[in-house]
Order: sequence, then structure tokens, then C-alpha cells
Amino acid sequence: MEIAFSGELIEWRGPSPFYWIPIPAEECVVIKSYASQVSYGWGVIPVMATIGETEWKTSLMPKDGRYLLPVKDAVRKAEKIDFEQVVEVSLAIW
Repeated sequence: MEIAFSGELIEWRGPSPFYWIPIPAEECVVIKSYASQVSYGWGVIPVMATIGETEWKTSLMPKDGRYLLPVKDAVRKAEKIDFEQVVEVSLAIW
């Protein structure tokens, strides 16, 4: 299954900063319908994510009834994505 959406890069400060793109609520409903078939624990969902020309394997993390897409530093740098920038994302759930 593939999903495309626009999302804003946010920062979550923990012991070190992490960058995420929250999945819009409407797309989360669709993802949740597949969750029991693909989740491998803690409710995480394995995906192939694409922003611009950069594609990477990662997992969506559940948070407050929605999902967050982690964005690696290598992806942010390759695509020149800044904090609070809105980007186009496509996900393939596998």
C-alpha cells in the first residue's frame, strides 16, 4: 500500500534531537487498518519512505493516536530540509 501526503518537519528533543514528520490524521486511519498485519512490535509500522530523490527504509512510530515518520540527518541534508519546512512524502507500507 502506498500513501502520499504533505507534512511539516518537527523536532523532538530528547537526550539528542530527533526530526519527524507527523502523518496527517486521515492517512493515519488508513495506516491503522493495516497495522495488525504489518507491525512487528510496539505498534511500529515498517515503511519505505521517499522525500524528493531520497528513499530510505524506516518505521513509523505511534504517538498520541497518530504516527510519526522519523527523518534521518542524511535525508534532511540530501534534500535540504529545514525545521518547520513542509515537504511532500510518499510511503510504501511493507
